[in-house]
Amino acid sequence: MKLSFIGCGNMGTAMLKGILAKGVIAKEDIIISEISAEILKVTCDKLGVLGTLDNKEAVRQGDVIVLAVKPQYYEEVIKGIKDEIREDQVIVTIAPGKSLAWVEDMCGKPVKIVRTMPNTPALVQEGMTGVCANDKIDEADLKEIIKLLEGFGKTEIVPEHLMDVVTAVSGSSPAYVFLLIEAMADAAVADGMPREQAYHFAAQAVLGSAKMVLETDKHPGELKDMVCSPGGTTIEAVRVLEAKGMRSSIIEAMKACVNKSKSL
Repeated sequence: MKLSFIGCGNMGTAMLKGILAKGVIAKEDIIISEISAEILKVTCDKLGVLGTLDNKEAVRQGDVIVLAVKPQYYEEVIKGIKDEIREDQVIVTIAPGKSLAWVEDMCGKPVKIVRTMPNTPALVQEGMTGVCANDKIDEADLKEIIKLLEGFGKTEIVPEHLMDVVTAVSGSSPAYVFLLIEAMADAAVADGMPREQAYHFAAQAVLGSAKMVLETDKHPGELKDMVCSPGGTTIEAVRVLEAKGMRSSIIEAMKACVNKSKSL
């Protein structure tokens, strides 16, 4: 498989680093295109892949084309490459708000399209990606794309109407978790712990807690109850979090994220 990335910002770089670390595709079979010669050189040197300033050239060289630009640039980029897209190629999108039908309409012809929503933990092979595809994608195509995406984490196929929800619950959610870790570390620092140590304690606690949810099959509420001893320190902290509206803040933030994704 020849893989082309049009654009390679934070998300594209995270995906490619994961793919390369797992050895899913060889460096010499990957080409990226960028509008800036300086950014292109830095990225190619860092990843060891091929590069071009011409999006059309990237399309001509790829079997799978990943559109890794920001949503606001999708229309312009697609208009510039649509005449180069072949019927045997697969177009992979990573932008929130851009439906399969919208992308195909922009292409102006039948095109194989897989819509995805990855997240930045792809950088450490712990990404979570939601996937849906149009009716031009057959089982073999989908299997190949999922193999590619699993080079940097887990994937789940979801109906397209849930892709905006995927954006909120995994695509954007690393930012919420980073805020939590930062806040926990700040509190530890306020009580005397060195900052670097505080980040390690907070981050490992989040990592371990997430692993418990995934591996024990216990409800998160049950796992929370296991930590909350009667009259203890944890239930006192939980009481304050509930009083401050932690749950409702997260829910409202995610609803805002879903609405923003739908409007893009």
